[in-house]
Amino acid sequence: MLLAIDAGNTNVVFAVHDGTRWRGRWRIAMAPERTSDEYAVWLLQLMQFASLKPVQITRCVIGTVVPAALYNLRRLCRDWFGAEPLVARAALDWGFAIKVDSPTDVGADRLLNALAAHRHYKGPLIVIDFGTATTFDVVDAAGDYQGGVIAPGINLSIEALHRAAARLPRIGIGRPQAAIGRNTVAAMQSGIYWGYVGLIEGITGRIKAEFGAPMKVIGTGGLAPLFAEGTSVIERIDQDITLDGLRMLSERNPSPVLPSRTRAELE
Repeated sequence: MLLAIDAGNTNVVFAVHDGTRWRGRWRIAMAPERTSDEYAVWLLQLMQFASLKPVQITRCVIGTVVPAALYNLRRLCRDWFGAEPLVARAALDWGFAIKVDSPTDVGADRLLNALAAHRHYKGPLIVIDFGTATTFDVVDAAGDYQGGVIAPGINLSIEALHRAAARLPRIGIGRPQAAIGRNTVAAMQSGIYWGYVGLIEGITGRIKAEFGAPMKVIGTGGLAPLFAEGTSVIERIDQDITLDGLRMLSERNPSPVLPSRTRAELE
């Protein structure tokens, strides 16, 4: 089985794939200082609830945009699952060209989204990922990665508004009943929600005009369903797209060899 680890700026998602389906997905807050043993205590208990054993994991793959977290995630794979993880990076075989000025600067999550989106939906397409940042990634008809757009994430904008304006409270995000807010909280919710809908529609419209051809728009990330309610621009929601990208990348590339370690130690 495959253990896929998607380490973002806000959360780390662990998922196990048995070759046919995802057997479990678990999420924990990102903390770069968290040790491999701390991850293991938490993860192995959750795997046990899903009737999964560490010895069943034969491959590991990691995609991270937090370099400081990589050491302990790699140690987790080595020490607790007896596998040297494949780490998503531009130098691997992606099956497509990365047509940007500096491929090594592109976040692994963006390339993973491009890989899975093209495999599932073909191209040309735009993948919008509602994460810590809101990213728009462009994939052409051949599956090649063409670049994209990075905007502040919704929660970052809410927090910045609260911190910078002394009298504005911290609010939750939701679809407001009306654009005109009759109180401070309603006005803030309207500005955040409809402001981001406008951002989504404006940026996708500009990308399509610049690209010069019809494009499918795929949404992913926790807030994707909420914002899809407010616009017809987002055609599909796919919450597994980054994990699927990790799985596909591990299938395209050989697993690294773990030196001086045997799986018998885990049994």
